[in-house]
Formats: sequence, C-alpha cells, structure tokens
Amino acid sequence: MPNCLYCQQDNPTGADECENCGMPLPALADLAPERRQRRFLWFCIGLTAFCVVMFFWLPRSIH
Repeated sequence: MPNCLYCQQDNPTGADECENCGMPLPALADLAPERRQRRFLWFCIGLTAFCVVMFFWLPRSIH
C-alpha cells in the first residue's frame, strides 16, 4: 500500500492519486524498501572493499 508523501495516508495498491488529499502518489513507492536495502548492501560492500584496500596500501610503522 503506497503511503502519501503529503498527508501520510495509506492508499490501495495501483492508485495514481491519494484518496484523501488527491495529490499524486510516488510511482515506485512499493519498491522503496527493497531499493533502500539494496543501496545499503552496496554501501557496505563498498566500505568493506575500501577498508581492505586501505589496509594493504597504507604504510606500516616500523619500530
């Protein structure tokens, strides 16, 4: 169920406009949680790769 960005009311799936306020609903509202999770996963993979590269690239202190 897409949530209206303006009045925060739930609307039936497939609706183009909010039933409460009449404003257009976001086109990809149903895919937002999956897209957010996928973006977070790629961020974590990128951060891990960056840390591995920095581990081998940065100089070691010699005592």
